[in-house]
Amino acid sequence: MTLKRRFVLGCSVVSMVGALTGCAVSQKQPFRMSFVPPAIMPAGPSGEITEPPLDIAPGFLDRETPKFLGSNPDIPLRLTELDNRLRRAEERFQSGKRLLAEGDADGARREFDRAIDLLLSTSEATPERQRMERKFEDLVESIHRYDMEALGGGEPDRLLTFEKSPLDEILELTFPIDPRLKNKVKEEVRATVSQLPLEVRDPVLSYINYFSSERGKRTIMAGLRRAGRYRPLISRILDEEGVPQELIQLAQAESGFMPRAISRKAATGMWQFVQFRGREYGLFQSAYHDDRLDPEKATRAAARHLRDLYQQFGDWYLAMAAYNCGPLCVERAVQRTGYADFWELRGRNVLPRETSNYVPAILAMIIVIKNAKDYGVEGVEPDAPLEYDTIELRASTNVALIADAADRPVSLIREMNPSLLKNLAPAGYQLHVPKGMASYVTAALEMVPQTQRNAWRMHRVGEGEALPAIARRFGASVSSILGANRGLADQPEPGDLIVIPATLRPEPRTVARKGAPVRRPAAARASASNSKRLAATAARKPAGKTAVSGKKTGGTVRVAQTSSSKRPAAARN
Repeated sequence: MTLKRRFVLGCSVVSMVGALTGCAVSQKQPFRMSFVPPAIMPAGPSGEITEPPLDIAPGFLDRETPKFLGSNPDIPLRLTELDNRLRRAEERFQSGKRLLAEGDADGARREFDRAIDLLLSTSEATPERQRMERKFEDLVESIHRYDMEALGGGEPDRLLTFEKSPLDEILELTFPIDPRLKNKVKEEVRATVSQLPLEVRDPVLSYINYFSSERGKRTIMAGLRRAGRYRPLISRILDEEGVPQELIQLAQAESGFMPRAISRKAATGMWQFVQFRGREYGLFQSAYHDDRLDPEKATRAAARHLRDLYQQFGDWYLAMAAYNCGPLCVERAVQRTGYADFWELRGRNVLPRETSNYVPAILAMIIVIKNAKDYGVEGVEPDAPLEYDTIELRASTNVALIADAADRPVSLIREMNPSLLKNLAPAGYQLHVPKGMASYVTAALEMVPQTQRNAWRMHRVGEGEALPAIARRFGASVSSILGANRGLADQPEPGDLIVIPATLRPEPRTVARKGAPVRRPAAARASASNSKRLAATAARKPAGKTAVSGKKTGGTVRVAQTSSSKRPAAARN
């Protein structure tokens, strides 16, 4: 390149820089690096400013990335095939939800089927396959919940049901003792770490023999599975209250970790409190709620009650016995005999029969579970822990409105709040909502006047939904919806969350125990053909993992009812 051409090119570059910066250079300025801040010049001995030496480490900008090469939020990232597939599956799912709300169950199930198909047809080699499988499991569970509600399982007039306490069946029975067990169990106990003292007595061996049977194993394994939902919560509270961790098995024996368990004596909840004892520990009841059914509150009350009983009797076995029959009963037995020892009281027949079997049954459960492999109860996959945030309701609020605000099925809100007896949560109620959604639900509820939260609803507008159709679905008028939503256009935009002035629906009046005649949704009355449907669904799952497994409830496999399609939309895990 000639000197002249170099000079012209240099002038052009300078002109371009000047034009871009918009600054006119009136005189020659010393060169400065724009990304290094100007330093304060130190003063010399005579006060003059001296220029410091340039002390910059070599290569200090080697790791810097020019801005124009970095990420730019204005440039859309290219979605992967999996991202597109997940997005399309979610769109199908949302479409199915809208169709269900409009009463088109067949159309909804077709959309649900398509959502599942999109995930099941994902290639085995797809990166982040675990993300797809998590979405698949979430989608199956959500479809089941919405489908069950459409079939009647979530209707407001559904009867409230309670589960039977497992203790009602086993504490009145006696079981034989296997003489071969004694030495084996003693060796296991010697090698077992336990905060609670474990003693091997004949009554304990009797119940270990029972829990080693097929029926007993089913009881243990069902409890272990359900315990997964509450174990982290219970373990934390027992630790905070200074109670041995092994006493979590009281909840196994009392209720099988079922929050709505009820005994013949009307003891209620996971920890089986009667009303007066529950009130002593802050578990209150009203026409709308019963704190004994709240797993967290009931666990806190049970831990404090057990701690108080231990402080009273100085022995965990007597504390457990008093938990079952009451402290006054144990106190009188101690006074009559002069022995503050459970085994002495049991041997002298001064305790109720149920209580005499209660402590050995608990100890047997602890030993079997701590040595699960030896008794064939290992490998149980526990339910996922139930995680939630808690908010306090400022006004009486319809459960359906809460579900609208959280964008979750009503059944999930009920499951998170088993202490609710009706479809109306009273003011001051400590409401559990999905984890991470407390502020979102609170803000959404604030859109509804407090005096109307017992009846009004909310709805997120879907693609192509018109206001008249939304009004018909909720039994409201277009004018009332426009009046309740200031600034709402006649045709709302997709994604808008709008308030629906609705009429309060009547509350259920009947509370039924499990075993009584109760109207059940069609899906819970599924016939033997459900097994074929489950097999068909499992066949659609990619190799390496079963798509859906049926869960038996009361001897019936509960699955979502399907349309005329050969393959079901989903089945409950």
